[in-house]
Amino acid sequence: ALIGVGNCASSFIQGIQYYSKPDADQLGLRNPKLAGLTPKDIEVVAAFDVDSHKVGLDLSEAIFAKPNNAPKVCDVPKLGVKVSKGPLLDGVGESTKALIEVSKEKDVNVAEVLIASQTEIVINLLPSGASNAAIFYAMQTIAAGCAFINATPNFIASDPVLAQQFEDAELPLVGDDL
Repeated sequence: ALIGVGNCASSFIQGIQYYSKPDADQLGLRNPKLAGLTPKDIEVVAAFDVDSHKVGLDLSEAIFAKPNNAPKVCDVPKLGVKVSKGPLLDGVGESTKALIEVSKEKDVNVAEVLIASQTEIVINLLPSGASNAAIFYAMQTIAAGCAFINATPNFIASDPVLAQQFEDAELPLVGDDL
């Protein structure tokens, strides 16, 4: 599952599509196969955002919605993953307030969506400074029994209290930045 459907999510989804093609040039991947897995083995099953231009769309469309501006590397077919409305918390900073229109949709129960979609790993791609939102999603991840990859500079893995909660739940916790 992806937390945040911004430019990093767009690049990630496009990368999965690009490198999953049988004839794909593997240039750009340091390890095209890791523990026997390839990009083709990655399936995104849930996504969360707050922007009205993305919430409710199929993830394949949301990754190209404004204000995203990551270069388009490849076409992405419909993925069958509807972007859910997550809670706002501190997820929109001063620098992006003018670009993002917060959706009026009702917030979903994040843990329930993660469980229903059978999510195994959650990747936090929230913007820098969204520390309350990062902690919220980390706690929802624990509640749903998922591993958590924190790809933002918000301290999750290096926070001893949060790290202990993941350890107590016997769940993997990785990273405090890309």
